[in-house]
Amino acid sequence: MTNMIITPDQHTTTCAEAPWIGHNVSCTDTDTRNCPAGQVELTGNGMFTGNCANFSSTVQTCEIQGWCPVEQQDNPPSPAVLEDAKEFTVLLKNTISFPLFNFTKRNILDDYDPDYLKNCRFNNNDPVDKYCPIIKLDTMVKEANQNFTALAEQGGIVGISITWDCNLDYSGSHCLPKYSFSRLDKADSKVSPGYNFRYARYYRENGTDYRTLIKAYGIRFDVVVSGRAGKFNIIPTTMNIGSGLALLGVATILCDIVVLYLLKKRYFYQEKKYMMVDDDDDLRLFAKPQSPPGKLSGKYEQLEEDKTVNLHRNEQNYGS
Repeated sequence: MTNMIITPDQHTTTCAEAPWIGHNVSCTDTDTRNCPAGQVELTGNGMFTGNCANFSSTVQTCEIQGWCPVEQQDNPPSPAVLEDAKEFTVLLKNTISFPLFNFTKRNILDDYDPDYLKNCRFNNNDPVDKYCPIIKLDTMVKEANQNFTALAEQGGIVGISITWDCNLDYSGSHCLPKYSFSRLDKADSKVSPGYNFRYARYYRENGTDYRTLIKAYGIRFDVVVSGRAGKFNIIPTTMNIGSGLALLGVATILCDIVVLYLLKKRYFYQEKKYMMVDDDDDLRLFAKPQSPPGKLSGKYEQLEEDKTVNLHRNEQNYGS
């Protein structure tokens, strides 16, 4: 909590409604058309009585029955009541676990010296202090690119992200957290900017119930933790390689479909990829070659010549 509007000593009675509740509650002693008796506005502070009352010396509004007096101001004090809260520190404690690898680690590192942990402060630009889990509020706001003075007045929501990215093939000491900060609400919102809430402290005095209403403005911190860890394993590696090879085969099929059926020049590619034949061409391609009448071809012709030469030699041998 960095700022507040305090309305003390409220008790149930009648009083003038606040003029900034979002409904027209202006009136005069002779004109109370905006104040129908028994009506309750959702953003108001009570039920209309049907009368008009003085909110201030210059402003008249509808009279209500409720906790009175109502809040006397709509805007928070400037500068903030607790502007020095920027010097406050927060100790972040986080433990992350990866059950698949039976690995657990805290953001408060085991090799920290107790004296160092008492005195360190987070500094994102320091190679050692950027892992310190003790962080000043002003440092968080600056890391989120915001101004603490402005944020303290209206309040806001700051996200703290703790990211773990661990390669468990190395020692666990290499698995370290990374801190980052960002503002989660819209800083320039025109309707209900910042972050605020109301609470009351009730007490009784002389038989009458009273309360002190406090509208508190502050900075809410939302911590988001994310992490991933990996370790080499031959089985997933083999499966991924096999899947990649299978995808290469699918890619060939898909390319053929696109080139042969979808492109404008698909007929040209079809002619180059396929050789069109008819039935007569098939017969000529696979039939045995026929020799002309009276003539042998190929090796049969050579065999016939060899037989003729051998017979001629035999005849010469008999004659001699």
